[in-house]
Amino acid sequence: MKIDRRTVLKTIGTAVAMPAISRSAMAQATDTIVIGGSVPLSGRAAETGLNVNNGYLTAQKFINEELNGVEVDGKRYKIDVRLFDDASDPARASTLIQRHLDDGVQFFLGSFGSNIVLPTAAIVERAGKPMMQTGGASDQIYTQGYKNIFCMFPRASRQLYNTIEYFAALNPAPKSIMFAMANDAFSKTLAEGAIAFGKQKGLPINDIVTLPENITDASSLVNQIRSKKPDVLLATTHDQNSLLIARQLISSNVDVPLLYLSLGPQLKSFREALGNFANGLYFQQFWDERSPYKDAIFGSAQGFATYYHKHFKRDMAYHTASGAACIVAYVHAMKAANSLDPAKVREKLAALDVESLYGRIKFTPEGDGDPLYLGSTVGQVLKGNAEVVFPEASRTAAPTYPAPTWAQKRG
Repeated sequence: MKIDRRTVLKTIGTAVAMPAISRSAMAQATDTIVIGGSVPLSGRAAETGLNVNNGYLTAQKFINEELNGVEVDGKRYKIDVRLFDDASDPARASTLIQRHLDDGVQFFLGSFGSNIVLPTAAIVERAGKPMMQTGGASDQIYTQGYKNIFCMFPRASRQLYNTIEYFAALNPAPKSIMFAMANDAFSKTLAEGAIAFGKQKGLPINDIVTLPENITDASSLVNQIRSKKPDVLLATTHDQNSLLIARQLISSNVDVPLLYLSLGPQLKSFREALGNFANGLYFQQFWDERSPYKDAIFGSAQGFATYYHKHFKRDMAYHTASGAACIVAYVHAMKAANSLDPAKVREKLAALDVESLYGRIKFTPEGDGDPLYLGSTVGQVLKGNAEVVFPEASRTAAPTYPAPTWAQKRG
């Protein structure tokens, strides 16, 4: 099952074509639509949490300052995004979300990390309020029967189908593939889904290693790689864990022809931390500002990127775009519902099928992103840049395989 987000948008015309949202307003927006939530602006998830946060804030800023708000049921409203710093702590996030509910907030944005989204999603679900989020993709979130939780990503077990298709197409074909998964809900499910699909494709998955949720020493994994010499290592780990693994492989001079770190190399800060050693690393990539997506609010993916770079100094990542798309989804749903009633907005979110700056927004009946339209592509670091290398129709650059050795990169 090859998933090509660009080709899908070009060849399948079933998505609802939403008219551009006018920049002119007959009346000044005075009332507000409050959208509450928490994000990790500090703690171990802060690197990506800041990207999500900036995506939310970019959409708020553009809608309020460039469009003079949004019109719903004949009245114009400004968007008021109210975000707490949950410090990467699920317990703190739960307390903060409950505080929003006590204050009467009707609409929610999610944090980053399935370990945080899981408990906060349960709270807003019980309250019957919708939550748009771009940080919780663990299957566990979408098997609870929730009706109010929506995500810009497919559930974890479906995210790496394109990666497996790429492995199956490699030349020379890999003779051995090793998986290493961090022991957290998202990372385990991400790996397990890819392993199951890889076995269906007949790939030689010979070793599966489980790592601690927070890795402080990757020497055991490095030793196994040195001993077994896999052609491919796919590690489903978060940014800091991925960086630790890469650094210990480099310092030990242990090479892998194809090193895939699901989260980490997408970030410019990660690539800068490794310098030339980052080149050749693979990762999952959900969005690129060069994508040809159209958007009723920002005009296009590039329009969003241009606006972001004009107003924010922090480098952009795909979580920035998906964060902005959460607000865009809310706007489309509110306008379609012609109401700010949470139940009516939730119904329109569930039925949403619209092209956006992030791609075609469409959810499964359980609320996660449709894997055909919101699934990941395969990225690789080339000349210090994050490029899309598969599917072929989505390429921004041709892949390098096998990757240069650490010794060659030192040279």
